[in-house]
Amino acid sequence: MSPRAGNTGPRTLAFVESPVQLLNVLEWAHAHAPGAGLTLVVLSPVDPMTRGQLRRMAELAREEGHEVRWEEARGGTGAPFHTIGGLMGPLRRAERIVMGDPFSRYVQLLLTITRAGELVVVDDGTATMEFVGQLARGERLVRWHRKGSRPGPRDLLFAPVSSVARRRLTPARGRRVAVFSSMPIEEVPDGVTVSANDFSWTRSRFGPPRITRGADMVGTSLVETGVVDGDRYLEAVSGLARAHGATRYFAHRRESADKLHRLAVETGLEVVRPDLPLELIARRGPIGRTVLSFPSTVVHTLPLALAGTDVRVSVCDIDPGWLTRTASPRAQGFLSGVTGSARDVHRLAAVAVV
Repeated sequence: MSPRAGNTGPRTLAFVESPVQLLNVLEWAHAHAPGAGLTLVVLSPVDPMTRGQLRRMAELAREEGHEVRWEEARGGTGAPFHTIGGLMGPLRRAERIVMGDPFSRYVQLLLTITRAGELVVVDDGTATMEFVGQLARGERLVRWHRKGSRPGPRDLLFAPVSSVARRRLTPARGRRVAVFSSMPIEEVPDGVTVSANDFSWTRSRFGPPRITRGADMVGTSLVETGVVDGDRYLEAVSGLARAHGATRYFAHRRESADKLHRLAVETGLEVVRPDLPLELIARRGPIGRTVLSFPSTVVHTLPLALAGTDVRVSVCDIDPGWLTRTASPRAQGFLSGVTGSARDVHRLAAVAVV
C-alpha cells in the first residue's frame, strides 16, 4: 500500500522552486505528516545546476511515497499561463498549501487562487527570517538584499498581487498559518505557529559520514546577488583557504561558471558542484573535519544535519569593505545577524584583503 492510501488528512499541495525548498518539504512531511503522501509541484527554473539538483531531489521524494508534478513553469512566454491553468483545479481542492518561497512572484500569484484553510511556509534559508519579521511588522514582502532600493516597474505592476498574497499569509478566522524552520525566529506574528526543523529526516536517511582531516569551504551567491564585490570575495576565499588548509570548494548552485573557473585557477581549490543540497552531501560524506563558510543558511543547517559527528562549522564575517556600492543599506546588519544568531558554530574574524 502506498503511503497515501487511506490518508484521511487534508489534501496537501506543496510548491517548490529550489532543491533546498524540496528538502525542507520532505523534512516537514517527516515531522508533521508521517505516512501521509502529498503532491509536490516543482516550478522548475531554467538554471541547469538547479534543475539537476531538483531532479535528484524529486527522485528522493518519490521514494518517500510522494507524488511529484514537474512543471516547466518558465519554459517560454506561454509557460506561466499553461502552468497556472493546469493547477487551477488542484489549487481550489487543496486544503493545505506548503510553500518554500513566499517572496516568489509565482507562488504569490498561486496564493491568490487557493482558498486552503492551512498555509505552511518551510525554510528557504535566511529569507525565512526576513519573511517572518516582515509579516510581524506588517511590511510588504521584499527580499532582504533588495530592501532599501526603489521598486521597479515590474514591482509596481505586481504590487496588487503581492498585497493579496500577504493577506493570505496572515492568520485569520478559518485560515491557519505555520512556519517550519531551522532558522532563529525572534518576531513571531500573532496567530502564526512556528515549529523547528532539526533535519531528522536527513539524519535518518543518510550517514553518518566519513570525516577527513582537512577543511572544506562552502560557496555563496553574494556576488551574484550584487551584495559582495567579486574581486574582494575571491581574495577572501584565497586567504581563508590558506589559513585553514582548505582543499575543496562546494559551489552554490547560483554561482557563475566564470567566477568558479577564476576561483579554481587563482586559489587552487577543487571546485565541487554538488548534485544535492549541501546538507545531504555533507551527511553522506566524506566531509572535512572543518567546514568554512561565509554568512549563509548553512551556518544554521549544517550543525543540525551533522549533529553527533565531530565536524566543526566555522563562519567568517563579511568585512564592510567587501560590499558593493549598490548593496542594500541593510546588508551588513543582516549578514552579521545571520552569523551572530547561528548556534554551534565557530566564529572567525573577517579575512584581511588588500
